[in-house]
Amino acid sequence: MRNHIRTTALAATALLAALSLTACGGDESGNDGKSGAAAPAASSTANPDTGKAAEDAKETGGGKTDAPAQNVSTASKGSTGGSGSGSGSGKSSSGATGGGSKSPVTCTGSNTKVTVTKVSRPINHLLLTATNTGSATCYAYHAPALRFDDAQAAFPVLRDSIPQAVVTLEPGQSAYASIGLSGEPDGQELHKGTHLAVYFTGKANQGSTGAPAELTLPAGTSWGDNGFVTYWQSEMADALTY
Repeated sequence: MRNHIRTTALAATALLAALSLTACGGDESGNDGKSGAAAPAASSTANPDTGKAAEDAKETGGGKTDAPAQNVSTASKGSTGGSGSGSGSGKSSSGATGGGSKSPVTCTGSNTKVTVTKVSRPINHLLLTATNTGSATCYAYHAPALRFDDAQAAFPVLRDSIPQAVVTLEPGQSAYASIGLSGEPDGQELHKGTHLAVYFTGKANQGSTGAPAELTLPAGTSWGDNGFVTYWQSEMADALTY
């Protein structure tokens, strides 16, 4: 009886041991199986989506990148074209300006209008005004040469009135000279005058140039041999200071 129980116990123990070994082997095989199955499943799920997303991104991104590049190029060409147009306008303006210029000439009785007027101050003075009526600039050189009526000599010139520069008249501008009708000493013989010839001089100041201006003197004008005429001045006030 004891042997039978013992034999049975040993058989049961052996069976349990075999079952334990089988269970352990099954767990290890199951873990390897799960691990092996997990990687293919993840790979097969992720790859199609990732590949499609990458292709979509490539197509969409490529289109956005090309458009700004074309816009920048177009703007640059437009700026260059505008600059070229401006340069063309500048050349046209320059050509028009150059064509209208004329060389300066000497002022004479032909290209000026000369007048003579009586002034209240200084006393016994007349004022000569020569206005450029031509289309070119003219130079009023030195002093006007005056001849009263049928006088044998030109009227004296006041050397102290020489200006700092030659008087230059643009069209429409005027030059001025004052005439002192009588000078010192008092008691000199005076001559009644009715006519005055005004001659212009050239740059070399050797005689007159061009046509003279023939003027009628203000009524009651008398002049003396000690009188004078100033150099041409650009300002009336400067002429009347002598």
